[in-house]
Amino acid sequence: MNWNSIENNLINLSFAILLITLVIYWLNLAFTNWTLLNQIGTICTITINVLLSNALMIRWIHNGYFPLSNLYESLIFLTWGMTLVHLILEKHNKSKLIGAINIPISLFTIAFASLSLPVEMKKAAPLVPALRSNWLIMHVSIMMISYAALILGSLLSILFLIISQGKKIDLKGSAYNDSINRIQFNYSSKRSSYLEPQPLYNNSFILNRMNLLQSIDNLSYRVIGLGFPLLTIGIIAGAVWANEAWGSYWSWDPKETWALITWLIFATYLHSRLTQSWTGKKPAILASIGFIAVWICYLGVNFLGKGLHSYGWIS
Repeated sequence: MNWNSIENNLINLSFAILLITLVIYWLNLAFTNWTLLNQIGTICTITINVLLSNALMIRWIHNGYFPLSNLYESLIFLTWGMTLVHLILEKHNKSKLIGAINIPISLFTIAFASLSLPVEMKKAAPLVPALRSNWLIMHVSIMMISYAALILGSLLSILFLIISQGKKIDLKGSAYNDSINRIQFNYSSKRSSYLEPQPLYNNSFILNRMNLLQSIDNLSYRVIGLGFPLLTIGIIAGAVWANEAWGSYWSWDPKETWALITWLIFATYLHSRLTQSWTGKKPAILASIGFIAVWICYLGVNFLGKGLHSYGWIS
């Protein structure tokens, strides 16, 4: 039995279903009353996650190590992680935005792995000594899932900035409640006035927009709140593994440095949200910067510089 062929077919099928799922979720945004579309999108996402799980499992069994030792394997695992986070969030939050934002980035990730990387980088190779450790599963898998959550949360913050472009937004504390109450009061007073009839769609539109921004802001905060503890655990596990493999907990390797930068950015974001020292767009801008930091930490340092982690991704 050709296990490599089966694995490739599973990944190609995942790619095809992702394309279909992308159309489904975007149609779901356009047709608000089609609840069936959201259910179909969820079923497709579950199917994608199962297909990628089988592909990773086949690679694990066939090659004898957890499939996270090179760039190709990590991209497939990242796609799996993003669909997993997507499904967890959809179970607890019925927002249509989750799939519409997550599926495009998942499609890009698996497309980059399948279409852009040379065949040599997709092949499994014997692990270098430092990677022959149980820490490989714990450290790298937790880091990748944290990346998936942080990427999705940051994308929601970017969407927040796009929708609120050109507007002064303050969604925290009494300012948000006062603005909503003021809109509702104006709406009610205009409805009751028969002497000066006014068009009501402006206040209704503003109210809907504020509610949408509040929903996006809260969802972004929760997703980043999920990814940050995982990032913290992953960095600590990596430090313990580094001490076991290289005799030092921290070596200021490029990937270690950018992992710390990413951690500091999201720590500042969460601190500002918890203390409410920043409101409105400022935390969203910080999370958007975190989006760039995550990708630099994950891919950038492997393309632009060499370090202790480079052998695991790009030679």
